[in-house]
Amino acid sequence: MDLIHKFTPKIEKILSQSPFNLDDSLNKICQFLRTNVIHFDWVGFYFHNNEKTHLELKSFSGAPTEHKKIPFGIGVCGQVAVSNKKLIVPNVELEQNYLSCNINVKSEIVIPILVNKENIGQIDVDSNSVNPFTKNDIKLLEYVCDKIALKIKTLKYGLD
Repeated sequence: MDLIHKFTPKIEKILSQSPFNLDDSLNKICQFLRTNVIHFDWVGFYFHNNEKTHLELKSFSGAPTEHKKIPFGIGVCGQVAVSNKKLIVPNVELEQNYLSCNINVKSEIVIPILVNKENIGQIDVDSNSVNPFTKNDIKLLEYVCDKIALKIKTLKYGLD
């Protein structure tokens, strides 16, 4: 069974809670993914600030990070904020534009959250293993981002 089919019911349940609270839902998704995917050692959501000059950490699960704000173009997250395309870094030691959040991190994947083709944020996943991310991981994270984008679009872009 692939991860999307395995985790769809829980993700759907989190995003359908009433009354809906975006912060609470993002926190629950971070915790759920980090707990249930063995090589997801840190999971977080960054969103663009109003001026679209940097990303702001909205929620996360894992070791605390000092990187609560990341300028566009800096690190893997900052690159995705500029390119609007997913970025998978199998070995962060080989990435020249890498912003280290934790010395144990060996790889990273960042998937943008697109609303009406506009990048409003992203999910960031760190792993303490080299090259652990699979096509199923990518599909799962894209699914999560698509569902969050749909929910935000439904709320008319309100990031409460």
